[in-house]
Amino acid sequence: MTADVLGADFETRALPVNGGAATATLVRHRAPQASRGAILYVHGWADYFFQRHVAEHYAALGFDFYGVDLRAYGRSLRPGETPNFITDITDYFEELDSAAKLVREDGHAKLVVMGHSTGGLITSLWAHERRADQVLDALVLNSPWFDLAEPRIMQTVGTAVVRGAGRLSPKLVIKPGMGPVYGESIHRDHHGEWDFDLKWKPIDAFPVYAGWLRAIRIGHARLHAGLDVRVPSLVLRSDASHLHAKAWSERAMVTDTVLDVEHIERWAPKLGGQVTSLAIAGGMHDLFLSAEPVRDRTFAAIDEFLDR
Repeated sequence: MTADVLGADFETRALPVNGGAATATLVRHRAPQASRGAILYVHGWADYFFQRHVAEHYAALGFDFYGVDLRAYGRSLRPGETPNFITDITDYFEELDSAAKLVREDGHAKLVVMGHSTGGLITSLWAHERRADQVLDALVLNSPWFDLAEPRIMQTVGTAVVRGAGRLSPKLVIKPGMGPVYGESIHRDHHGEWDFDLKWKPIDAFPVYAGWLRAIRIGHARLHAGLDVRVPSLVLRSDASHLHAKAWSERAMVTDTVLDVEHIERWAPKLGGQVTSLAIAGGMHDLFLSAEPVRDRTFAAIDEFLDR
């Protein structure tokens, strides 16, 4: 482990993936007394682990906290790589397997996995595939990306087009970015309170490539068909969405401006097993980056779930 950009109380370790052709990164924050096991956090798209306050909250409760920057994200992004690009979502299972193995080697018998947005989709599919291996003990999803937040025609005809284009021309740019509304809502240079590296998490996000979106839609279809996640799952979302806005407004500070929260509510039961689905009033897309009273309610809901 080496010192991390978040400070001396955070450490990192490289996780070689794809035969060493790429690298993922495991970030660790130790609890003063890790009596309750470990938490592994998986970020969303156009994202990386920077939520220091989340790690500190759970360390204070007795969890060693780990965050993974997936290949071509954040700390793991190498020169010449296409940021955040992949053509098969299951490739990420390699770094999740490696991270979980290292957590166990640190002596932890209990592992809670947290996934945000795209990380929520990835971890759901991974938990399903590893359901017989007893790798994790609970799953917590923070605004997981369970469906495309676009008009119905894009979910059907558009998806068929993307699947074809993504197979034939994976680097075809579908959209140049996601627009500035969400980024401006959370970064401290605009309307938010958070500082993060804009090379790793740009205000407008990154281009959306056909091959990547094809992989996501295949993942969505697997979820919609029904998974068999055999551990207790908590699915959290905002109570309202504010989608396709062209410019920032105050409403962006109290809604999910990225995903349709009705999709999250609709598809949460498809995880299978023991699923608790909750709406957090006034939440933004990343509930942990919402206004302090909102994130306090988010922590309280997760803490109660973990206590149970």
